[in-house]
Amino acid sequence: MLSLARAMLGRVDPDTAGLWPRASALLGCRALEAAVQRLWERRTLDLQRCPMRVQLICLRTYLEDADLAARAGHAWSALSRACHHHAYELAPTAAELRGWLSVVEELVQKTD
Repeated sequence: MLSLARAMLGRVDPDTAGLWPRASALLGCRALEAAVQRLWERRTLDLQRCPMRVQLICLRTYLEDADLAARAGHAWSALSRACHHHAYELAPTAAELRGWLSVVEELVQKTD
């Protein structure tokens, strides 16, 4: 998922110019959620039923890297917000998406 999200950042297609940022954000958000789920499964913690915001708060304790956990929480919030279209909000820029996806990649590496 993460590699597809990154690949979308390089797309130059006028027909889909407004769609790729949201699609990239959706894939990045899902990759982050999957990484968190893998961590809970490895630690045999039953947190899957909790809302993702709660899981990200718990991540600060179980990840052993509070800074990464905080950045992952911010990235998830930003990616989640970017997945939804609001007429009054601009789509995220490629630079913003790259930053959030780099946090997701760091989390994926840490949880694998």
